[in-house]
Amino acid sequence: MRKEKPLIWQRSSKGKEWQDRGWRNISAAAPFSNRKGMKYMKIRLEKASESYIVGVLLAVTGGFLDVYTYVCRGGVFANAQTGNIVLLGISAADGNWEQIWSYVWPILAFMAGILLTEAVRKKYRYNPGLHWRQIVIALEFVVLLCIAFVPSGPWDDMVNTLVSFVCSMQVESFRLLHGNAYATTMCTGNLRSATEQLFYYNINKDKKARNRSLQYYGIIFFFIVGAVVGTALTRMLLEKAVLVVCFLLLTVFVIMFIPPAEQTEAAYRTDGKG
Repeated sequence: MRKEKPLIWQRSSKGKEWQDRGWRNISAAAPFSNRKGMKYMKIRLEKASESYIVGVLLAVTGGFLDVYTYVCRGGVFANAQTGNIVLLGISAADGNWEQIWSYVWPILAFMAGILLTEAVRKKYRYNPGLHWRQIVIALEFVVLLCIAFVPSGPWDDMVNTLVSFVCSMQVESFRLLHGNAYATTMCTGNLRSATEQLFYYNINKDKKARNRSLQYYGIIFFFIVGAVVGTALTRMLLEKAVLVVCFLLLTVFVIMFIPPAEQTEAAYRTDGKG
């Protein structure tokens, strides 16, 4: 009787594919059978970048950075670029060409962060030691550490540009939460996904949809927590408040050495049916 290959993993060059997708370790247990005669292979899939604790810490980081630039760096939001693009359009309409550059630089920095992140991923995607996302986290840490010692005032535009750069690297690197798309530096997409999954749960009573909805709302909640804590600490510590974000990023960096274990079953069909 023909035995087909496992549906989600096989002993081949696919191992590199799993490594590219961030799986820290893969180990297989002995197959077992269910009542329908199908065999399953339990595979331990470990991916720290998609764990909820990493998502929570990065959401707190995102909320913190948003209020940090707003409270002590000139009253701007540097995480996302929609506002900058709108203000650029307003300045262009008013003929305020000097002001336009205040919005162009953060947009270009955001783009540069995406390009750098993809370059790091391409170069270090198969690195057996340090994961490429940890390299991105380390780069964020260094940039924000430098920002902590830049006085507010004439250098605020440069700082906000660097924060845009950092946030673009983070949002490009950490895009999945337990396999579902999300963001840690902005909330609009998370709010849409959370409400959409809530609708599906109300219609179909699908517990998975309910759980996904709660996860999204949880990320939004911790983004707000980051904003609340960030407001208090930034008013107290001013420029140095960003060191708290450095500590959070360092925590994420360490956590990624100890990925959470997720047990997933890859099906083997032994009945000859496709």
